[in-house]
Amino acid sequence: MSVQVHPTAVIDEPCYIGEGTKIWHFCHIMSGARIGGNCTLGQNVFVAGDAIIGHNVKIQNNVSVYAGVVLSSDVFCGPSCVFTNVVNPRSEFPCRHLYARTMVRRGASIGANATIVCGVTIGRYAFIGAGAVVCKDIPDYALVAGVPARQRGWMSRHGHRLLDSDHGGVMICPESGWRYQALEPGALRCLDWPEDEPLPDPQGGTD
Repeated sequence: MSVQVHPTAVIDEPCYIGEGTKIWHFCHIMSGARIGGNCTLGQNVFVAGDAIIGHNVKIQNNVSVYAGVVLSSDVFCGPSCVFTNVVNPRSEFPCRHLYARTMVRRGASIGANATIVCGVTIGRYAFIGAGAVVCKDIPDYALVAGVPARQRGWMSRHGHRLLDSDHGGVMICPESGWRYQALEPGALRCLDWPEDEPLPDPQGGTD
């Protein structure tokens, strides 16, 4: 398995790109960037030199991953979503020393045209609605939408909205049957599978 790079893409060496990653038309990967294996970068994606991208990350068209942004494994970035790296930028003054770290944790999904203000952490398997503006940390599994983004509910790891049930506060994913419960206020946990473990393979192993 090798890295697939479209002829129109620009790759500045040295950088690291993992096996099985596909980089499509007009992308620009700067020197120092780190991209894991089995990722897909759509058209016109920019990755800065201090950006870190995990494994199996899907980045749709027209997304810039700036210095200070960390995308953990299995993250999905919708078309034209926006990351920032300075809270109060000014063209007149250099701001490199002000770059803030933005962490998108494993399995989170960011909708099209959403804006992620720098310095926040988006929790595991959180779901950011299209066009939302995220200005503060987002809990694991949270569904948020709006400007500014506010929590509207919970999402399962498989991407389904979780609804309150009659099972003592336990919510059940309609696809997997896995159970979720708020073990403390504002913190949802899966009762059937560890958050950091890969999904079980239908054939009996793990992904």
